[in-house]
This record gives sequence, structure tokens and C-alpha cells, in this order.
Amino acid sequence: MKALKLLFKISAVLWIVWGLVHILAGVLTMNFTLSGDISSSIAGIADAISPETLQMDYPEAAGALIGQHGFNLFWVGIVTLISAFFIWKGNKNAIFLAAITGGLVDLGYFLFMDLGGYVNFVPGTVMTIVSGLAIVLSFYAHFKSNKK
Repeated sequence: MKALKLLFKISAVLWIVWGLVHILAGVLTMNFTLSGDISSSIAGIADAISPETLQMDYPEAAGALIGQHGFNLFWVGIVTLISAFFIWKGNKNAIFLAAITGGLVDLGYFLFMDLGGYVNFVPGTVMTIVSGLAIVLSFYAHFKSNKK
């Protein structure tokens, strides 16, 4: 039982890290976009692409899309950060909420950014591994503790 509690705690810490990174990414993305620097927002997201190739005049609609992306990063980071404190105690609803929100965000990131070759391993791919590990650990602990 102590080992399962430890797994919940490790998962919670992973979600805290993941949440804080995504809150920061969301704030930075929204800040660049709201200041009209859409190129920097895109270069910050697609960090494996030479920033010079991304410097151009983007239509305002592209800025709105990037701003929405930043907002989504921000709120998903908040949701997983709050969930982490409940995961620490093994709360089933928090485990599934974090897995659904953070996990699906990272699934999309993996499919479109990682597999597309647009991002560096650090920090993006590392954060995908962090969320995957948090999901596996918390699910394992949850389902093992339900059998007892």
C-alpha cells in the first residue's frame, strides 16, 4: 500500500511540473501574440525550425489562432496543476481529469509536432514523456488499490 501511495505522489509531482511548464508556455505564447509578435510565438512553439524562416507578416487570424493555443496551454496547465494536489491523495476523479486534459493535449502535440519534426526533444518531447509517465503511474496505482 505504501508503494501505491508513493506512485500517486510521484505522479502528482510530474503533473505539477507539467502544469507549471504549460502555464508558462501559455502565458508566453499569449504575451507574444497580444503584443503582435506572432512570429516569436510560432518560433517558440516550433523550436526545431530556424526562427528566420518563420519571420513574416502573419494575418491577424493566424495571431488569433496562436493566441487561442496559448490560452489552451494556460488553462490545461491550471487544470493539471490543481488535479495534482488531489492525485497526491489518490483521488480517482483528479487522476482521470489530468489524464484526459493533459494526456490528450500531449497526444495532439506528439502527432502533429513531434512526428512532424517541428520541435526539439527538450522541452516538448520531455513533457510528453512526463505526462505519459504520470498517467501510467497514477492509473497503475489506482487500479491496483481498487483490487485490494
